[in-house]
Amino acid sequence: MNKVALVGRLTKDPEVRYTANNQTPVAKFTIAVNRMFKQEGQPDADFIPIVVWGKPAENCGKYIGKGRLVAVSGRIQTRSWDDQEGKRHFATEVTADEVHFLDKASDVSKGSGSGVTKESGDFYPAEEEDDLPF
Repeated sequence: MNKVALVGRLTKDPEVRYTANNQTPVAKFTIAVNRMFKQEGQPDADFIPIVVWGKPAENCGKYIGKGRLVAVSGRIQTRSWDDQEGKRHFATEVTADEVHFLDKASDVSKGSGSGVTKESGDFYPAEEEDDLPF
């Protein structure tokens, strides 16, 4: 079984790109995950690279940024490639199935008109009052 669950803070804003062939969005970011048991002289956190595909990747690019607290669940994946000089490189990263935003945006979300404000604390675009079921 290959399943991982992490809670940590983004070290920088997500980088969202699109695949060349079918324009599928992919977001990459790193989260700092605090270690539960710290030994003297050892780091306090691990820095885990995360990759997200599809609509969740677009949402990460729109609604989270550096310092935001997220929960990620997915699987560990390894890959390798050869560079132009023929040197072999390896990468281990978490391919996320789910990314949950755990804290409120401290400021107006990236981009204008998203409906995400410090006052509302919403993570998704605000609905019009007429659309509410109550």
